Amino acid sequence: MSQLLLLSLALWASCSPGNTGTAHAPLCSVALVALSQLRVRCRASRYPVAVDCSWTPLWAPNSTTATSFIATYRLGITTAQQSWPCLHPTPQATWCTISHVHLFSMVPYVLNVTALHLSSTRSSLLAFVVERIIKPDPPAGVRLRKAGQRLQVLWHPPASWPFPDIFTLKYRVRYRRHGSSHFRQVGPIEATTFTLRAAQPHTKYCVQVSAQDLTGYGKPSDWSLPGQVDGAPQKP
Repeated sequence: MSQLLLLSLALWASCSPGNTGTAHAPLCSVALVALSQLRVRCRASRYPVAVDCSWTPLWAPNSTTATSFIATYRLGITTAQQSWPCLHPTPQATWCTISHVHLFSMVPYVLNVTALHLSSTRSSLLAFVVERIIKPDPPAGVRLRKAGQRLQVLWHPPASWPFPDIFTLKYRVRYRRHGSSHFRQVGPIEATTFTLRAAQPHTKYCVQVSAQDLTGYGKPSDWSLPGQVDGAPQKP
């Protein structure tokens, strides 16, 4: 068994339920491996529709000769399994998409990325379980509605999350007064609104929201952009 495959299998094993660490350890949240200067990562921000993978070039970007890539994947760790192309727009593109996702399968995917540059060829393997690499994009359209000592925060699920009514997200909200260096955090919240009932009148707040798969798989999203004050009329 090659060294590349052994390293990838070690990564997959660290994410398996039998591991003594937590099921949602940071190592499992975004699958990442560095082999011979080729770094490959996969992320399921469009779960359950697709997995998006990307990698860094092997050679310096100022090289006069372009590097081409071939990306394929299979379901299962043995080479006897059938492989399919990981779709990418051009041979020089450094990303690809796996559009056929098997849900809740503990059989790992294995992504094989081969880089071709002049007469050199390098390949890297990455093994991952889809549910372990879920990371939504940040929530969208965060806005604030002020009414006296109440500050209502509203937002939308990430536009890239295909089925928020079926594959539900949970959210965390963090906020701080302008001028303060410390955030307070609340959550998880399954709704797309939260009311801060003890907001100080005439005080500006920085409010951000993060999303995560409701079941707790994967990793929370990055924090959203700060919410903007909404000029809509307030309900009594």
